[in-house]
Amino acid sequence: MNLKVKRSILKNIRIFSLKMENIKKKKKIVVVGGGTGSFTVLFGLKKYDDIELTAVVSMADDGGSTGILRDEQGVLPPGDIRQCLVALSEESGLMRELFNFRFSGGRLSGHNFGNLFISAIEKISGDFNKALEMISDILKVKGEVFPVTLDKVRLVAELKNGKKLYGEGDISEYQMISRFGVKKIYLDKKAKANKKALAAIKEADLIVVGPGSLYSSLIPNFLLSDMKRAFLNSKAKKVFVCNIMNKYGHTDNFTVLDFVEKMEKFIKKDIFDFVVYNTKLPAKSLLKKYIDEGEPVFWDKLPKFSKGKFIGEKLLAEKRQKKMKGDILRRSFIRHDSDKLAKVIMSIINH
Repeated sequence: MNLKVKRSILKNIRIFSLKMENIKKKKKIVVVGGGTGSFTVLFGLKKYDDIELTAVVSMADDGGSTGILRDEQGVLPPGDIRQCLVALSEESGLMRELFNFRFSGGRLSGHNFGNLFISAIEKISGDFNKALEMISDILKVKGEVFPVTLDKVRLVAELKNGKKLYGEGDISEYQMISRFGVKKIYLDKKAKANKKALAAIKEADLIVVGPGSLYSSLIPNFLLSDMKRAFLNSKAKKVFVCNIMNKYGHTDNFTVLDFVEKMEKFIKKDIFDFVVYNTKLPAKSLLKKYIDEGEPVFWDKLPKFSKGKFIGEKLLAEKRQKKMKGDILRRSFIRHDSDKLAKVIMSIINH
């Protein structure tokens, strides 16, 4: 065998090895947000075996069961974390149902079993990250769930009329934010991002932000300077998933473009490579039933020459969500279809 043939064979072997390595390497997707929005995205994406999933979760929640546990037990907020764990769980339906179970009546009324369990494990382990590792094993979680920070912080919103709202719960419930406008939103003290969350952002191939409550679930993640910096420096494709519905008193009359511009105001202009939005309106009967939640987010006024960045699809979940017994919080019941949304996200990372 001459030298030229040997070199050709070695070259082909190297090319083949590189191809096999790329096939085996799973692409990494990080979902940033909190609550029901992150649950929806994660629940759909976990069905794909060729990706690695990580949830980075806001730690600003202080409403309902979560708020009581924070105040009385001094623990980190478990509510949004619990939803992400349940979304990625491959355990039996019974175990997932148990983690979503809410007590009704008596002193435990409104408390969620999963919240109590997470807080108990945090107390036993003395470390929230370790607690999540233990719970992830119990629930057979497909992926990883990290709090955006391990510091105990509260969200503060200062309105343009001078009024200040303290805590995610108060901000979420106040229905005059749209009227007065937000002058500034910040954390009550300086905090550092969770190192594991920062590492996940750095290694990501694609980062999904949203859907979720603008002021209480999405923006708080980027109020941490090191988290914001990691997001800006990441080479990953960045996707914003817009809400289907506006929130009454918070984002009245917001369009898709309004959501994008508001998010970019807190991060950086033109930071998102893609914006995914729904193009199917809920039935009039359903809108009438949940009129106190807010009106649909419309997709008019999109910038010209934006073809490719803005991706509109029929993403509305046809199956109506039911209010869980014992739940004391108001929640949106018009949501994205997990599978349809996941399909769009996968088309972005694969092409």
